[in-house]
Amino acid sequence: MRLIGVVGVSAVVAASAWAGGVPQYTPEQFYKTVSIGGASFTPDESHILFSSDASGVFNVYSVPVAGGEPEQLTRSEDNATFSAGSFPHDDRLLFRADQGGNELYHLYVRDPDGTTHDLTPGEGVRALFAGWAGDLERFYVQTNERDPSAMDLYIYNSKTYERELVFENTEGWTIGPVSRDGRWLALDKTITNADSDVYIVDLEAGGDPELVTAHEGDEKNGSLAFTVRSTALLYLSDKDSEYQRAWSYDLRTGKHDVVAEGDWDVMYVADSWNGRYRVTAVNQDAQTVLTVEDRRLRKQVELPEVPGGDITGVRFSRSERYMAFYVNGDTSPSNLYVLDLQSGESRRLTDSMNPEIDEKNLVTSEVVRYPSFDGVEIPALLFKPKDASPQHRVPALVWVHGGPGGQSRKGYRADIQILANHGYAVLAVNNRGSSGYGKTFFHMDDRDHGGADLQDCVYGRKYLETLDWVDGGRVGIIGGSYGGYMVMAALCFEPQAFDVGIDLFGVTNWIRTLESIPPYWAAFRAGLYAEMGDPETDREQLEARSPLLHADEVVKPLLVVQGANDPRVMKAESDEIVAAVKGNGVPVEYVVFPDEGHGFLRKENRITAAQAYLDFLDQYLKAGPESKD
Repeated sequence: MRLIGVVGVSAVVAASAWAGGVPQYTPEQFYKTVSIGGASFTPDESHILFSSDASGVFNVYSVPVAGGEPEQLTRSEDNATFSAGSFPHDDRLLFRADQGGNELYHLYVRDPDGTTHDLTPGEGVRALFAGWAGDLERFYVQTNERDPSAMDLYIYNSKTYERELVFENTEGWTIGPVSRDGRWLALDKTITNADSDVYIVDLEAGGDPELVTAHEGDEKNGSLAFTVRSTALLYLSDKDSEYQRAWSYDLRTGKHDVVAEGDWDVMYVADSWNGRYRVTAVNQDAQTVLTVEDRRLRKQVELPEVPGGDITGVRFSRSERYMAFYVNGDTSPSNLYVLDLQSGESRRLTDSMNPEIDEKNLVTSEVVRYPSFDGVEIPALLFKPKDASPQHRVPALVWVHGGPGGQSRKGYRADIQILANHGYAVLAVNNRGSSGYGKTFFHMDDRDHGGADLQDCVYGRKYLETLDWVDGGRVGIIGGSYGGYMVMAALCFEPQAFDVGIDLFGVTNWIRTLESIPPYWAAFRAGLYAEMGDPETDREQLEARSPLLHADEVVKPLLVVQGANDPRVMKAESDEIVAAVKGNGVPVEYVVFPDEGHGFLRKENRITAAQAYLDFLDQYLKAGPESKD
């Protein structure tokens, strides 16, 4: 589990200005760019379903495989709606939506006439689509309706929507995949943030779950999928390795074999419906490196040449003729493509970038590394504004990702591009504790959050000060969720290290946060406690690292942004830190969205948030005294 991690003031709509010869775009122009994701083929393979915020709120859309204008299929004006795919034999589709960002997703069916049905009604219910059965006449759904802290697994009849319980989750398991033949269910069990196991259950014979990943010491394991013939389970493990590898477990012989490995973490392995194609994705230095193998011909598929960026989100049509995928780069938002695997021809199906923005005016990040206080090398992404030079030194921001254990990765980020376009350098640090750099690096901040990892951020500033195009006297810190915590930790525990802070729904009181974990996260509680500390036994340490209890130390200007419906970092966290810092006589600005949760999905809110960042930084950082050294 990971706490993740943008927020009102009104957006300013203006024509592009020119700054230092570079066109300067407004937040509204940036967010006219469309965000899209997800891909699944219709039964006749003539269209692809995906989710898009073109309407201002995420809805489900359809686009022809042959090319053409996308068609909006759902019409939500309030709640973000995401596709879960079409029914295998007709034009119905499944989608999920919560209420104002509260993460209590329900699963819905949309009929061809546009009417919808809630398959998982109930107050406080959280439900997730869990895939189609092998007969393509039934589908699986996880729901916590019996026990808010446990997800049970049901199977639904696709014609009548009658259902039956497949697995009652009484021991805090995380539900994994079901085999194509319906016999086997995989379960994951978190022990600590460094130790987890995979089990399987024989649903036909019954009985207790059987341990698949027996081991001594710490070993992190997690299920992926069963093979198409239901003969083996694919799973990820860092067994005997610094990095995560993909393994197979033979259900007949019990034999374990490595199926994918390298000098970086394997992210996932997935097979097409009939098993001809296998996709392997590797997290290589904050980029996704993806290969597709034709297992029948025993060779790699030649992927099409695409604009600079990562190929991600691969999905195959059931006939295995077509492969849908996304291309995403630092200066180019995700666009949907389709590859005809018979002819080798590919086609771009979407154009996400606002035509008012020229990609050549955006910034490509550079992967850099710098030493921290103890010599540990910290990887980071550096975004240099186009007009930055030794003759025109620019203010800068240290950007801290969410988590704990997240990673800043290459790829389009409107919020970072807005900052760089408006003359702010951004150093997106992957402080110790970040994923993607091996398990030793990942666990270096365990039970020391706000300690060594904070120093990695402070030394990020020191690194920025060595760049002759950065004004070392004007450097702030910004981050969301766990990154928001790091912002407040910096302002409280290193009050002179940064000149301003922008806290996006950050944790400020670890005791309250850990004691109010959402019930549907119960299966991950032990792992979070192992990483952060147990509020019962580690109370003193957690209080020492809770910014709210040290808010009297804050002396630098602060902007806080928050969603009122956030179930992970409650609004009370932000309310209290704002009140406490105001008591110091320090400039504090506070933005709250009544219709958002943990992160902001409504386009108008993202525009408002970005304008708030710019207004705050222009007043308190850019307008500050320029360094003379």
